[in-house]
Amino acid sequence: MPPENKLDRIVAAARLNREQREQSYRERALKIYPWICGRCTREFTRDNLQQLTVHHRDHNHDNNPPDGSNWELLCVYCHDNEHSRYRDSTGGGPDPFPQAVDDPATHQPFANLKSLLKREK
Repeated sequence: MPPENKLDRIVAAARLNREQREQSYRERALKIYPWICGRCTREFTRDNLQQLTVHHRDHNHDNNPPDGSNWELLCVYCHDNEHSRYRDSTGGGPDPFPQAVDDPATHQPFANLKSLLKREK
């Protein structure tokens, strides 16, 4: 039976989104493991839980076994450090899971500096 009014559709969509999130590896990892960073042992609560990330031990984001054996919870700082160490150990190659787009920067902040420093005579 399809929802009849706008509020019913919104509630149904919210429930579906919650179910999908609960199936995601992040939600499953948060249910399996205590909310503690696996490296620095910082503890997390609902207030700062967004700073706790799921790290894939083998660096393969498609490897998500149901028992969570490829995951560990790391704070954002330890997670960044782990990916930096991984890049260093692979000869400084590109991160296989980049966070930013690899487009070159086009902004030139000092392009007009000479004219800004010129004194009017």
